[in-house]
Amino acid sequence: MSNVLPFGDRLSRAMAEKGPLCVGVDPHPGLLAQWGLEDTAASLEHFAFTVLDACGDVSAALKPQVALFERHGSAGLAVLEKFQAEAAQQDVLVVADAKRGDIGSTMAAYADAWLGEASPLATDSVTLSPYLGFESLRPALDLASKNQRGTFVLALTSNPEGRSVQHIGGPEKSVAGSIVQAAQRENESSAWQNMGPCGLVIGATVGQALSKLNIDLSTFNGPILSPGYGAQGASAEDLYRIFEGIERQVLVNSSRGVLSAGPHRSSLRDAAQRAAEELDSASR
Repeated sequence: MSNVLPFGDRLSRAMAEKGPLCVGVDPHPGLLAQWGLEDTAASLEHFAFTVLDACGDVSAALKPQVALFERHGSAGLAVLEKFQAEAAQQDVLVVADAKRGDIGSTMAAYADAWLGEASPLATDSVTLSPYLGFESLRPALDLASKNQRGTFVLALTSNPEGRSVQHIGGPEKSVAGSIVQAAQRENESSAWQNMGPCGLVIGATVGQALSKLNIDLSTFNGPILSPGYGAQGASAEDLYRIFEGIERQVLVNSSRGVLSAGPHRSSLRDAAQRAAEELDSASR
């Protein structure tokens, strides 16, 4: 992909054109049932392609939850491969929400799977877990840079359990703060124009955690994927209060808030459009 813009710049361009919304592609069994679908791989395909058709041109990216495809085995992964290939054909960016993290040759294999040139699962970007040490992600970080793809590293998540790890060290040396700093250094080693390829995952419902941990994002040089907007409780105003000053770098994920409007394409599109307009208004 040497002739392709770096991932962060492609995402920046998509956000400038379409706004900051990222729609989750989360085929939960309960949501499939709500759509009148059986819990099968064939239903996954219908679900995923309906979301792509309805939301692809009104959202900056789509974020398939990999586990919900994996639970259907090889048939589910085949659907994911097909979905990601079609999104690429339509020039819709994908964040594969796989949260991969390991060491050595195993991490290299995960990197090949999601970021390599030959893998049918490879896509624009993938989420990573750094809790075996940020440098354990090196194979993925290097391959992403080489192939002009992106990564989103878990830093400060909204789930209560995350505090037991991410807040360790307090305001001076928190684990979350060290991840932010490491991602910033990673981007400093790459060539890009608007945003570096190494992003962070920071929840929209973290509240005062950033200030309590003395984490300053004002100079962060990559994208921030922020789940928690909409059905998970964070309003657009809440979100932009947390990310004041770096609004243009925040890719805002909404899953249930949009997907529950299905199964009809027009209803899904309307829900995505309303979310995009709300985010645009709140960011000004």
